[in-house]
Amino acid sequence: MQDSETFGIEKDHGEEVVKWLNEKAKSQNMKLEARLYGYTISTKNFGDFEMFSWIGEVQNARKLIIKASKRFKVKVIEGGYKPKEKLFKMKKLDFAKVKKGEKTIGLVEFAVSRFGNKQWEVQNEERH
Repeated sequence: MQDSETFGIEKDHGEEVVKWLNEKAKSQNMKLEARLYGYTISTKNFGDFEMFSWIGEVQNARKLIIKASKRFKVKVIEGGYKPKEKLFKMKKLDFAKVKKGEKTIGLVEFAVSRFGNKQWEVQNEERH
């Protein structure tokens, strides 16, 4: 089982989408549990997102977050893409796609310190 904290839902839609994700996963016997953790990310190009964490299968998380984007007509951040280079740095990096339905509308690069208990921050973003 994997988990990720770099998934997000357009602000003010977090509770209803996470509730729907959990209900949908349960009804389809998928291994996935999502929960908001009270953190909001602001991007210049895409707006504000309520970040959520999930535990389960990555394929299920990606599939359901795209369905949720279509159903609720909201933008989502689909995280968990790791950089290819395996260099040790002072910060952990994670890459995410910003999607509206199945369409990728941009990319976001997150960074967090390897030391301490910090939150992910937007390091870089680009529109498509």
